[in-house]
Amino acid sequence: MAGPTRYTGYPDYSSTGTSKFIPEVWAGKLTTKFYATTCFGSIASTDFQGDVKGLGDNVIIRSRPTITINDYQIGQTLTYEHPEQANTTLAIDRAKSFSFGLNDVDRYQSDIALMDEFTDDATEQMQIVIDKDILGTIYGDVAAANAGGSAGVISGNINLGVSGTPLSLTTSNVTDFIVDMGQVLDEQNVPHTGRWLVVPAWVAGLLKKSPLHNANEMGDNVSILRNGRLGMIDRFEIFVSNNLTTVVDGTTSTNCTNVVAGHRAGLTFASQMTEMEELPNPNDFGRLVRGLNVYGFKTIEPNYLAAGYVDKG
Repeated sequence: MAGPTRYTGYPDYSSTGTSKFIPEVWAGKLTTKFYATTCFGSIASTDFQGDVKGLGDNVIIRSRPTITINDYQIGQTLTYEHPEQANTTLAIDRAKSFSFGLNDVDRYQSDIALMDEFTDDATEQMQIVIDKDILGTIYGDVAAANAGGSAGVISGNINLGVSGTPLSLTTSNVTDFIVDMGQVLDEQNVPHTGRWLVVPAWVAGLLKKSPLHNANEMGDNVSILRNGRLGMIDRFEIFVSNNLTTVVDGTTSTNCTNVVAGHRAGLTFASQMTEMEELPNPNDFGRLVRGLNVYGFKTIEPNYLAAGYVDKG
């Protein structure tokens, strides 16, 4: 039997089956998929996730103190220090929301799991806007010695590019760039495990065209051209993102990207779906769904981040 006529511009979801909405389940599904699809869920510490209750919260992060190592002679009198544990505040000062409506007829006649479909899309859209927010901010937090044309807290001669003279990457030098980013972190005594590097798609393309495309160059059984995964390069787990900040350099007039690298201990992130509601539609037969996600992020160790200012050579 044909359903009621449809108001102009209203989408048609109808077929057979039902779609149910349970706020707690829906929020849980969104959060799970949210972290599975983001790169910031992998590049930042999320240890304080459970401490977030709502927008405006302040999460107190206790930092590990530095213990002084002294020379020792037999019989000497030891002096004892009292380490101070510094605190860092993570402000939950950002929020994103979504809202949509669903007609009762469509809700009962749909042959697809509308909750899953809408969860997936809400997750993807939220991931994009928050990714851009984080990746567009943290490159400015990098320690001065970990960026620019004379990077390296010890060497001071590593060129990672600077405004006006970006580092032009090609298939010949793209791996050198990654190795240099690694050296910058080495000179800051950043742990080798847990490092990450976020690159734009065009840098990923250069890597696939570089000598790394040969499996024997990497010691792997399958080349990156065969499996499509960049994997680990010089201790970095490589992430490809379209959400890095790109600008037109005022001197070279080229599109330049702020590439960021670091260690999970350098950045913290927390997010929480604080509101997930289903309401009756006052103007139609159906339901209204809305959700609020609050979050915050902070660079807690600038020495654990590095940045490159690059264009395509």
